[in-house]
Amino acid sequence: MKVIETKRLILRWLSIDDADFILNLLNEPAWLRFIGDRGVRTLEDAKNYLLTGPMDMYSRFGFGLYLIALKDNRIPIGICGLIKRESLVDVDIGFALLSTFQSKGYGYEAASATMTYGIEQLGLKRIVAITSMDNHDSSKLLEKIGMKFEGNILLPNDSVKLKLYAYDY
Repeated sequence: MKVIETKRLILRWLSIDDADFILNLLNEPAWLRFIGDRGVRTLEDAKNYLLTGPMDMYSRFGFGLYLIALKDNRIPIGICGLIKRESLVDVDIGFALLSTFQSKGYGYEAASATMTYGIEQLGLKRIVAITSMDNHDSSKLLEKIGMKFEGNILLPNDSVKLKLYAYDY
């Protein structure tokens, strides 16, 4: 299901058919370094990730992570969306792109459209984001879409501090 359309991108719900793409994305060096190893090593692992992550979130909240595809040829290039984590009070935005599609403005285009969608369509008054301390590119992107650094946080059952950003509407 298409959720957001921008000048160059379509953001749509992920499905089981996206398992190959998810397997590749979750094993990208940047994903493993900045987001973390989710233990997705096989197509079956990727399908389980989709079912218990994004697809479960769609059914519970009506939103989640969306597949980012190029509008002209529908090639999947990443994910971006809104997440409701038990460990955070507010909904947060998340994004990741395949390395070959980074630094081309796609992350900004997808993230800014997702923020607009969250505010205008979902009625969110506050959206947050978390990123690892050394993920400077994500920090820059979060600031570019209007988020402000609020401080460092430690999520429950975690030992690594993260940077917390927020946008209040």
